[in-house]
Amino acid sequence: MELGKKIGILGGTFDPIHIGHLILAQTALSEYELDEILFLPSGGSYMKENVLSKNHRLQMTKLAIEDNPDFKISTLETDRIGNSYSYETLLFLTKNNPDYEYFFIVGADTLFSIEHWKNPEQVMKCATLLVAIRPGFPNDIIQNQMLYLQNKYQSNIKLLISKNIEISSTDIRNKVRDGLSVKYLVTDNVLTYIKDNDIYKG
Repeated sequence: MELGKKIGILGGTFDPIHIGHLILAQTALSEYELDEILFLPSGGSYMKENVLSKNHRLQMTKLAIEDNPDFKISTLETDRIGNSYSYETLLFLTKNNPDYEYFFIVGADTLFSIEHWKNPEQVMKCATLLVAIRPGFPNDIIQNQMLYLQNKYQSNIKLLISKNIEISSTDIRNKVRDGLSVKYLVTDNVLTYIKDNDIYKG
């Protein structure tokens, strides 16, 4: 890759990846003039239980982004044995690409939970946080929390105004289990993959 790239990182279990994830990534790409978005499916998750196998989640993510040249896939966390920690991934990326600028895309709820992550100071040292505004968080509370984290960790935090697309991976899994349609909630190729591999049926 070229020197000086601005890279957005969108991590998650992607169980499954859905249209809301793609819209959020494209919004970040456009709003902050990023060069690309790196999709980072988690490997072992210490925050969630009963997650679909990482191979299925990785394959669905690859399918979902395959038609967008600005979207890339990373297997850093799925290749790792054991739990995935964001700070380890960001340390690896910044060490190996010191001329790149990284933007870590998170939801507004992360502002209030990131201090419970493993080594949150490293996460905020390695990347600018792009905080997607979600319903339920009054603006003054978000601003106060941003200021608190910026002062405590000398972090760089910016707001990402994204369309409110209320799509839930949990809801998608439940719909598939109940035999309901999830068309338009996931890309067509992801939907085909779910059907062909008989995923989320029980």
